[in-house]
Amino acid sequence: MADRTAPNCHLRLEWVYGYRGHQCRNNLYYTAAKEIVYFVAGVGVVYNTREHKQKFYLGHNDDIISLALHPERVLVATGQVGKEPYICVWDSYTVQTVSILKDTHTHGIACLAFDLDGQCLVSVGLDSKNTICVWDWRRGKVLAAAPGHTDRIFDISWDLYQQSKLVSCGVKHIKFWSLCGNALTPKRGVFGKTGDLQTILCLACARDEVTYSGALNGDIYVWKGINLIRTVQGAHGSGIFSMNACEEGFATGGRDGCVRLWDLNFKPITVIDLRETDQGYKELWALAVHPTKPLAMTGSDDRSVRIWSLIDHALIARCNMEEPIRCAAVSTDGIHLALGMKDGSFTVLRVRDMTEVVHIKDRKEAIHELKYSPDGAHLAVGSNENSVDIYSVVQRYKKVGECIGSTSFITHMDWSTDSKYLQTNDGNGKRLFYRMPSGKEVTNREELKLVQWSSWTCVLGPEVNGIWPKYSEINDINSVDANFNNQVLVTADDYGLVKLLRYPCVRKGAKFKKYLGHSAHITNARWSHDYQWVITIGGADHSVFQWKFVSDRKSKEALHIAPQETLGDSNSEESDSDQSDVPEMDSEIEQETQLTYRRQVYKEDLPQLKEQSKEKHRAMAVKKRERTPGSGVKLHFIHGYRGFDCRSNLFYTQTGEIVYHVAAVGVVYNRHQNTQRFYMGHDDDILCLAIHPLKDYVATGQVGRDSSIHIWDTEMLKPMSVLKGFHQLGVCALDFSADGKRLASVGLDDNHTIVLWDWRKGEKLSAIRGSKDKIFVIKMNPYCSDKLITAGVKHMKFWHKAGGGLIGRKGNMGKTETMMCAVYGWTEEMVFSGTCTGDICIWRDMFLVKTVKAHDGPVFSMHALEKGFVTGGKDGIVALWDDTFERCLKTYAIKRAVLAPGSKGLLLEDNPSVRAISLGHGYILVGTKNGEILEVDKSGPITLLVQGHMEGEVWGLATHPHLPLCATVSDDKTLRIWDLSPSHCMLAVRKLKKGGRCCCFSPEGKALAVGLNDGSFLIVNADTLEDLVSFHHRKDIISDIRFSPGAGKYLAVASGDSFVDIYNVMSSKRVGVCKGSLNYITHLDWDKRGKLLQVNTGAKEQLFFEAPRGKKQTIPATEVEKIDWSTWTCVLGTSCEGIWPVVSEVTEVTTACLSNNRNVLATGDDLGYVKLFRYPVKGKYAKFKRYVAHSTHVTNVRWTHDDGLLVTVGGGDTCLMIWTHEAEGHREARHCDSEESDIESEDDGGYDSDVTRENEMNYTIKALSTNVRPMTGVKPHLQLKEPSVDERPPVSRALPQPEKLQTNNVGKKKRPIEDLVLDLVFGYRGNDCRNNVHYLNEGTDIIYHTASVGIVLNLTTACQSFYIEHSDDILCLTINQHPKFPNVVATGQVGMFVRATSPSIHVWDAMNKQTLSVLRCFHSRGVCSVSFSATGKLLLSVGLDPEHTITIWKWQEGAKVASRSGHTQRIFVAEFRPDSDTQFVSVGIKHVRFWTLAGRALLCKKGVMSSIEDARMQTMLSVAFGANNLTFTGTISGDVCVWKEHILVRVVAKAHTGPVFTMYTTLRDGLIVTGGKERPSKEGGALKLWDQELKRCRAFRLETGQIIDCVRSVCRGKGKILVGTRNAEIIEVGEKNAACNILVNGHMDGPIWGVGTHPTRDVFLSAAEDGTVRLWDIPEKKMLNKVNLGHPARTVAYSPEGDMVAIGMKNGEFIILLVTSLKIWGKKRDRRSPIQDIRFSPDSRYLAVGSSESAVDFYDLTLGPQLNRINCCRDIPSFVMQMDFSADSCYVQISTGAYKRLVYEVPSGKHVTEQSVIDRITWATWTSVLGDEVVGIWSRNTDKADVTCACVSHSGLNIVTGDDFGMVKLFDFPCPEKFAKHKRFLGHSAHLTNIRFTSGDRFVISAGGDDRSLFVWRCVHAPH
Repeated sequence: MADRTAPNCHLRLEWVYGYRGHQCRNNLYYTAAKEIVYFVAGVGVVYNTREHKQKFYLGHNDDIISLALHPERVLVATGQVGKEPYICVWDSYTVQTVSILKDTHTHGIACLAFDLDGQCLVSVGLDSKNTICVWDWRRGKVLAAAPGHTDRIFDISWDLYQQSKLVSCGVKHIKFWSLCGNALTPKRGVFGKTGDLQTILCLACARDEVTYSGALNGDIYVWKGINLIRTVQGAHGSGIFSMNACEEGFATGGRDGCVRLWDLNFKPITVIDLRETDQGYKELWALAVHPTKPLAMTGSDDRSVRIWSLIDHALIARCNMEEPIRCAAVSTDGIHLALGMKDGSFTVLRVRDMTEVVHIKDRKEAIHELKYSPDGAHLAVGSNENSVDIYSVVQRYKKVGECIGSTSFITHMDWSTDSKYLQTNDGNGKRLFYRMPSGKEVTNREELKLVQWSSWTCVLGPEVNGIWPKYSEINDINSVDANFNNQVLVTADDYGLVKLLRYPCVRKGAKFKKYLGHSAHITNARWSHDYQWVITIGGADHSVFQWKFVSDRKSKEALHIAPQETLGDSNSEESDSDQSDVPEMDSEIEQETQLTYRRQVYKEDLPQLKEQSKEKHRAMAVKKRERTPGSGVKLHFIHGYRGFDCRSNLFYTQTGEIVYHVAAVGVVYNRHQNTQRFYMGHDDDILCLAIHPLKDYVATGQVGRDSSIHIWDTEMLKPMSVLKGFHQLGVCALDFSADGKRLASVGLDDNHTIVLWDWRKGEKLSAIRGSKDKIFVIKMNPYCSDKLITAGVKHMKFWHKAGGGLIGRKGNMGKTETMMCAVYGWTEEMVFSGTCTGDICIWRDMFLVKTVKAHDGPVFSMHALEKGFVTGGKDGIVALWDDTFERCLKTYAIKRAVLAPGSKGLLLEDNPSVRAISLGHGYILVGTKNGEILEVDKSGPITLLVQGHMEGEVWGLATHPHLPLCATVSDDKTLRIWDLSPSHCMLAVRKLKKGGRCCCFSPEGKALAVGLNDGSFLIVNADTLEDLVSFHHRKDIISDIRFSPGAGKYLAVASGDSFVDIYNVMSSKRVGVCKGSLNYITHLDWDKRGKLLQVNTGAKEQLFFEAPRGKKQTIPATEVEKIDWSTWTCVLGTSCEGIWPVVSEVTEVTTACLSNNRNVLATGDDLGYVKLFRYPVKGKYAKFKRYVAHSTHVTNVRWTHDDGLLVTVGGGDTCLMIWTHEAEGHREARHCDSEESDIESEDDGGYDSDVTRENEMNYTIKALSTNVRPMTGVKPHLQLKEPSVDERPPVSRALPQPEKLQTNNVGKKKRPIEDLVLDLVFGYRGNDCRNNVHYLNEGTDIIYHTASVGIVLNLTTACQSFYIEHSDDILCLTINQHPKFPNVVATGQVGMFVRATSPSIHVWDAMNKQTLSVLRCFHSRGVCSVSFSATGKLLLSVGLDPEHTITIWKWQEGAKVASRSGHTQRIFVAEFRPDSDTQFVSVGIKHVRFWTLAGRALLCKKGVMSSIEDARMQTMLSVAFGANNLTFTGTISGDVCVWKEHILVRVVAKAHTGPVFTMYTTLRDGLIVTGGKERPSKEGGALKLWDQELKRCRAFRLETGQIIDCVRSVCRGKGKILVGTRNAEIIEVGEKNAACNILVNGHMDGPIWGVGTHPTRDVFLSAAEDGTVRLWDIPEKKMLNKVNLGHPARTVAYSPEGDMVAIGMKNGEFIILLVTSLKIWGKKRDRRSPIQDIRFSPDSRYLAVGSSESAVDFYDLTLGPQLNRINCCRDIPSFVMQMDFSADSCYVQISTGAYKRLVYEVPSGKHVTEQSVIDRITWATWTSVLGDEVVGIWSRNTDKADVTCACVSHSGLNIVTGDDFGMVKLFDFPCPEKFAKHKRFLGHSAHLTNIRFTSGDRFVISAGGDDRSLFVWRCVHAPH
């Protein structure tokens, strides 16, 4: 029988012939050592030209396609293709990996580049977005990522002269990137008129923002900033593929085969022409080796044949043929070389001079295989025409025979040694034999028995069965070659694998060693003539690999040579067959490896499930539901320890307590006081536990879909850090590093992912797939925290960290055994591991030194001591060893006999399997598989400390009728009695024949009935547990058993076969059977009289039977409640309908129990929750208190006889938990998950119009904005121009065209406007944002925001300065209060999480407006709250996405620390506690939450209201903080809630009469300012200042004259309070004198529709939806006056002299005021719909009024103030938008909502249609957005949104426009060409409504729709 193991010999890659130049560029570099680095296929090659040597980097597992050299020129980064491609950074000197970067890109990594100092690496992916990623490559961490472009990117480069700037180029684009925070922001290069928009292939950066780039047409484009400034035409004949910059200048290489050198200014120096060199790139198939010399011949589809010297590693000859070559062979004497061609011909050459001997073409299809016979006489040629031709060599290759028999093309052939037979393989997988040379087929297999084959290259046949996997039918092995001498076989396949197997290998699925390197398919593999080398050739990678063969003799000598490092395991023993010599697997380990820990429902999914169910149950929520019960329970003691499937999970802490885990609880046990304390942070089974080297912190890992690891402190039991996001299903092993800073973990996913963490920061340092088989342990090297080992099923691996990855090597030990435990010894290299056969393996580095037999059966646990080791095994023996495992110093057998008297229980059996061992405090601590924890004294006695049930579900539970005892019965086949008094021990245990599911004490407590799983039950003596009677009447499980109350005369026994049997206890006879249920019985209860039985079944039936006969009764629900039940453990019926949760589809309530005082119902369910309800629980979805400690289902709950304790058992977690019952008044912070119910009631929140508006605010994103006006028709730039009737001749004899525009009041010289500069902004966003006004610089400046502009206002000069980097509206603003970060501001904006508009947070310096960091975030829709932490280093942000995500950032690095969904409803504010970097509070619609940042996890507690009678959860709007963990939250009703930790301690009723919108905590003195919505009165105002406890206050009145004041933002400085109001005012209030000073005014409601500029002065009017017209003064920078009209205003205009003002209203009325007195001169209402525009004629005679009723009315002002309409313009197709008079007052032009511009005569209202007349009109003003003169102002992307307003300057040279995207644009006027050039200015929100020049073109005023703000832009004129 052939050996089934892999061969002991191996291959080492020695040389690679080839270089990847196709589809790759810039991949060839000189290293510092003057070696050349490049790549071929999946191998990085370092080639030393002087010594002609190659070194290989084998860390990739697929083709490398990109390479970058570190600036120090030693390190190399390479990127590969693949589904999960990664980047390796490696050392070109040692060819070892330094770092692995992974988990970000998909498809492949197209480009790489290091920055100037080599700290950062940028990579570009091949995914559809061409993602660009910047890495801190040493840590393997992504610093920033952004979508690169929609099309391929070809090159990327860092700007070596500017920090954090990059340039990328590719298909039809070039982009200039800047890196700030975690944001990469692109600007597209502007090709302009200088060059054509085209594909850019490569680039090089130079000084002064100059970039050189090579284009597809051979030009070089030169960029300055983002603009193309010049081109070097025709630098190359065609595409320029590569550019390189150095000190002296530049080199470029192009498709034309030339390299050109240029000086620093890109003047040409010289050309190197390489066109003569070889080219050619096609598939490579042919390979032959010389029979006597170290030569290899290859032939390719590029028609060349080449001869390589295997000793010199060089090409020694080459020659080109006529046809593509498909196969080759060398004659036996080495003289002839035969080549088979693709066209069916073959050629024979002489080897020495490559001259042709003969060329024969007998076939039409390709020749795929040819071979010379061993005697040299014949050549066999196999073709794709299914036949083999035989040619005689001596007769000049005359055809002498033909083999016909195959039905498919010939793939392989071999001759026999005597040259008499030929075997062939064909494409159908047939193996045939022929006699030679005739070619007759051999059918009689007998003759073949003795044939010996001279070579074996066939893939079929018994000798090579093993090369195929067991169950696969695929043809993916291309080539085989056998080495008869060493009995090995080499194979090459389509996956780029070279494999080495034993020869012959008869059984399918043989073991092998595999070698990666080639990319996709290897077409051929051959041994060299002396078997020194294997040569393989790659089809697609066109490369020839030469491997050195190291036989097993040599490999023993070479053990000390480190193997070549690869990620693909070369010694993989992967194969599908089972090794015949694998020992039997131990049953325990077998069981353990099969546990999957999958859950039907993970607790993480509950919130979503609830949300889904809620919709159905809205109706229920309206009913008033029962309150939660007054009393609660607290976990007191747990009987249980998880030993059955976990190991090494038991330790001593610093203080000598014992820490271990069971169910979902971390337990800290004090062995002196016999008490336990609990860590309750987990919500599902804990599977592993590790202790910090200082023994004060513990790490525990749990089951979960996204399973988490908690690191907690054993004293405070508080989480220090929570790690999640990387392990699926569960975490099965953990270990701390020796310095305690790192933690290693292993997941339960299919790859058993290994992750290395910096646990305090919660950062993942590295991760890698561990192994397909289960890993049992992970251990970090105590001497070097970068190294670790993992051990498990058939697995022992040694790992070291490399950047973001880990590199692992298998332990070297022949066959790998299953390892159960491992520890490091006394030096860095020594490792000791325990196997499943009882051996200890001793390792040095990765080599097995020796093994020592230690135990009978598996070694489950070991622990290293100072001098020696202790081990424990399945044999129940604990052994102490010396430090080399030479001798065993002492053994302790765990037996009942040596149990010390102080033990807290009984040993179930002798020699239980030892699963955990730990030492300390003079004892050995032992955990057993049976769930016992024992302490072994070094002198021998053993004390039992804690115990629980063994593996198997626990269901049966009964409490004693009058003693503190309980009984449990479990599937582990034991019945146990437990003492519930403080001694907490197991009093008695009895083994049963079968497992049991229920038990019950008789009423007097003497007898105990137990129901078993086989349908029998027994009654035992409750003290001795000896049998009294037993019965076996049923086949199915006994599911419940109950004595009747009183004398206990009857016993009811319920079984799974849906019957309840009633027995008479005294006569031991069955007296009745209750029939009639449809399903198995789940619960039983007797009434007090012992006459009636209540039964619940699995079909959710509630049935009643009468004892003793068992007659079925029907009782109406109302009566059931009146019956006096002796116990209540049922879960159905009206009195407990509220216990069923909303998500009852996924979870059952399995058990319930009513307390004896009948007040509290306790329930247990499938999700592991214990809940308490107030009884009776009527109405659905009652409120409850809930507790998590059990992991999976709670199978039973019972109260003790005096209600003092609640006892619960958990099915699979084997625990018995004891909870103390705390009565009503007993209030301390409890471990209850807060009171919750599954549905919040609807009536709770309260209502306020402002709050509702803010909550429902739909923030529009500018980029997606739509028309502000209801337009119809075709947009102007899409309308077809009608040719005018008389096209004028070019030289016009007509009059010269009149001016388009009357140019008035401009100096003598007309100067165009070059630029606009933002000068002033009137406005403040107060109506839907809060806490957004702050003092800066000790109160000299204030900061606030409106639209997308951050504004800093200096209070002394009234000057404004602006931060304008935001791309959309700012929604929130905060300042950093830490002295280290003075004037640092964070602002968050609106945005969609799509390409360019993902919402971002900017952190900036308020004084110099420098951006410090940009945080791109995944909060879709926008960021609504930001807050800095106490140290100023962290920033908290809240999103507007549906989950209201909360994120914490390290803003300086742009790194996201943690993120989690905050709440389903809107969060208004989240703020850090002013003294903390980890605690913060969030408030919002009907919730307040208290958060802690632990590592990278956010943990939250809901506020607990029930501590105060009648307190209801309302909508919370604001938050402030006091000392001693006090928090204040302002509510919608005007109350302020005061919280201590997360418990409500008092309510300040009606702090304001309306909602408390804002609160501010002064850090200096702790005083608190609140602002709310309130009517000003004598006592109160909307602003109050309180003391630190919120007990006393002082109110201030804001003298704004409003009926109701609504304060939205407060801030307190030195003696002043700054207030922002809903009405867009910012007011400063003096604390002493309460004087108010209004600093900022604005319109409170928008849009602002009307803007009118004064004809001569720099003042202007604005009219808005809020019913006011305001007068603003630009030089004074303030509002001069406002008029309240009582109706929304739409438009406003000054008369030409500036003495009158006309105002148009939304209700169709218009008013004329006299400017001097503000008296009404006249008013009129002729229309019912809004007035859109109003104009005085230039001669002041007429007033034109345009309305939405598609009409313009004319009024003659000379007729006096009664304003009679004299005429109107008819036939206007849609509403009127803008109107302009002609300079002579005779015409008016009207732009309408149908995109039509019309001209009418004044005052007749006649429509003018002749183009010639219109062309001659000179207009007094131009505000129309329509007309041929202004077609150019419409941009391409106005399909949804429009240009809304425009205004031509008084000089007539420029036009400014405003549009729905919020942009102001400046054009030349006129601009008749479409898509005219312009400058754009950002700042407004979506929808500009109006825009005007002031007199003299000094300023432009733009009015915002959404942002209710007025921007004043200063015009910069061109110089003369």
